Amino acid sequence: MTNQVTGLRRIINAAGYSWKGYKAAWQHEAAFRQEVILGTFGTVIALLLPVSILAKLVLIGSMVLVIIVELLNSAIEAVVDRFGEEWHTLCGRAKDMGSAAVLLALLWSLAVWIALLVETWHYYFR
Repeated sequence: MTNQVTGLRRIINAAGYSWKGYKAAWQHEAAFRQEVILGTFGTVIALLLPVSILAKLVLIGSMVLVIIVELLNSAIEAVVDRFGEEWHTLCGRAKDMGSAAVLLALLWSLAVWIALLVETWHYYFR
């Protein structure tokens, strides 16, 4: 283990691997692409809303959470698929759990958006 890269070079390498993973998700995962596009539009909307900076960050953060969970779900699916086409209960369970995590993140993001939009609506239009 004496040949391990450290310092700035390690950080640069890690950033390269991260970018490679992001590109792979974009190329191979339709759900990831959809969530990134939706997140981009949502970010623009959040920035234009007449709410505090903290509220904007919460709105954007809820969408970033969805993208993070989708990346992890895609990684789980890739590893499971790597072991072949043969179906196994544990493989199905792993994929279902990853999918459930994405659903929870989406529902959380939706709840955050609804709560902040309703609050904003009541503030400006009561």
